[in-house]
Amino acid sequence: MSAAIIVLEGLEKRYGSIRALEGLTLELPPGPTGLLGPNGAGKSTLIKLLLGQLEPSGGRARIAGFDPTQRGQRLALRRRVGYMPESDCLIPRMNGVEIVTALGRLTGMNARDAITRAHEVLDYVGLEEARYRGLDEYSTGMKQRLKLAQALVHDPELLLLDEPTNGLDPKGRKHMLELVHDLGRAQGKSLLLCSHLLPDVERTCERVVMIDKGRIRSEGSIEELTRSEGNWVEVEVDGDLAAFQRRLGAEGFELEAIGPQRLRVLMLEPDGDRLFELAGSCGTILSELTIERSSLEDVFLEALSAGNARLQPGSSLSSPEDTEIGRSGRNGAGLEPGAPGEKP
Repeated sequence: MSAAIIVLEGLEKRYGSIRALEGLTLELPPGPTGLLGPNGAGKSTLIKLLLGQLEPSGGRARIAGFDPTQRGQRLALRRRVGYMPESDCLIPRMNGVEIVTALGRLTGMNARDAITRAHEVLDYVGLEEARYRGLDEYSTGMKQRLKLAQALVHDPELLLLDEPTNGLDPKGRKHMLELVHDLGRAQGKSLLLCSHLLPDVERTCERVVMIDKGRIRSEGSIEELTRSEGNWVEVEVDGDLAAFQRRLGAEGFELEAIGPQRLRVLMLEPDGDRLFELAGSCGTILSELTIERSSLEDVFLEALSAGNARLQPGSSLSSPEDTEIGRSGRNGAGLEPGAPGEKP
């Protein structure tokens, strides 16, 4: 496994008697990771600590190999990390090219590289026709893509994206998620996507860190976290279902019928080879075998419930509505101009 891109060791942040973060310990490998939690869980506080915008009250953090509490290292990490804040960070009376170029210069790029990259990343996020417009002419969706462009201008290895779909309509949200997915998969960027929206994390990330009330409740790969306990599978049978059920029962499998030709079976081995052998022995065919998984929402609510039980014995679990978790070379960088999305 590659070296961790973010390391937290007992990280804490307090505001007087209020504990915004409590003893976070974590090692994140490179790749796309979701930081999932309800509003007020501590996600933005963690981002600001990672960037050195806040001083920790205890513990330590390292990001891209740097300590953000040290000024010299903080300046170096900003050359390797791109940040898309949740709040508006755009400078009035500038156009798209000007602001992306200016922010590129602040990361240490020379003027020629900064303006070249500005045009490239504006093409990538779909703002090629709006690059010379003043920011007062930008819609909310265009401003969000402009914020993503400025985070990409210096070709960072790690992106910190704080609620990138905030305020977007369905079309704008779809386009933003396509860009984030492309960055994490096709472009090979590591990224930390902060969100309170489960679908955003599921669509774009391979790993997830679940945080609530300033504490990490669960973390791991989405595939591992959503794997059903006990390795249950659903199978569809072509042929004599009753004969196959009898054979499974004789072999000690736990099973239940869930449809005319469908069964739910508890696997005794990590793979399905034995099921196919037994089906063949009684003249039936398994036309479909699907591993049963929990939803990410189930995993999050279970983690949240366990955390609440530890903090407040006897308290009830907040509903999804209460937690606001919704369903619902430098110049190259591998970017492809003309990404799909709404026209400016």
